[in-house]
Amino acid sequence: MAPEPFQCLRGSLRAFCRLHTGPRAAAELAGLGRAQVERSGIGKVHLSPCSENEELEEIASADLKYLLLPALLGALTLKQVDLSRRLEHLESARAHFWRFLKLCRSYGLGSFHPPPAAPSLVAMASSRQAKIERYKQKKELENRLASMRTFVEGGQADEDQIREFYILQIQKWINTSLEEIESIDQEMVILRSRGTSSAPPHGTSRQARAPLKPFILTRDAAQAKVFGAGYPGLPTMTVDDWYEQRRRQGVVAGQSAPQRAPELQKQQQEKKEEEDDEEALQKARNWDDWKDTHPRGYGNRQNVG
Repeated sequence: MAPEPFQCLRGSLRAFCRLHTGPRAAAELAGLGRAQVERSGIGKVHLSPCSENEELEEIASADLKYLLLPALLGALTLKQVDLSRRLEHLESARAHFWRFLKLCRSYGLGSFHPPPAAPSLVAMASSRQAKIERYKQKKELENRLASMRTFVEGGQADEDQIREFYILQIQKWINTSLEEIESIDQEMVILRSRGTSSAPPHGTSRQARAPLKPFILTRDAAQAKVFGAGYPGLPTMTVDDWYEQRRRQGVVAGQSAPQRAPELQKQQQEKKEEEDDEEALQKARNWDDWKDTHPRGYGNRQNVG
């Protein structure tokens, strides 16, 4: 038995949102979800589960979820990353979102002004306050849906709760569709302008010519030979050559390289400690000899008793 189109789209979209791999793998998952739904006949039957002449109350609670199919299909279409067909994917996703908004408008779901069928620069300049209100509504709807999702998907909710759950889902996707259409219109304007600027105008093609060769003015070259280049010349010897020359002149005592300052300082410190030890030893010996010839109290004549 073929899987239900709504379950295919919703499952693919949830898996895409949880995916942590690269964009190519994510695009393959999105394309797989779209292909499964298209094979099941979504374009012919499931995008129109109810007649637009019906009222919202006449739609069964279990069938309300099918109103979300165009929005879910548009969201998956938007996840494609093939840059060569990016404009085609944007147009297809916009058509799905626009059909979803038109369907919701016909059933009286939500108070919003549907965007035009074609991109419009005037429609893109929407007010900042409308975006803020839309963002607040979206957050409130997400909180309410989170508290109801466990009961509805677990089969523990009654018909009224199921109906409220899917109506909240529809209202949430209305705000999402309006935001996506604004972003799509802006990206389509950029892509079309880029394509126009990259295409060369007719009749203005130029013949390819050889690149110019660098040249030096003869006057500047002759002047540099006489007056110099204006900066010191290149070095005439290396550091080793200079050191060898100084050694032959007797400035440097030996061929060995001079010791580094830390090593020389360490040797001087060790030598000083050795000398200090000899002086301290001699001083201690003299003090012992003096104590042998001068007992304790020697020379104290004031307290003779």
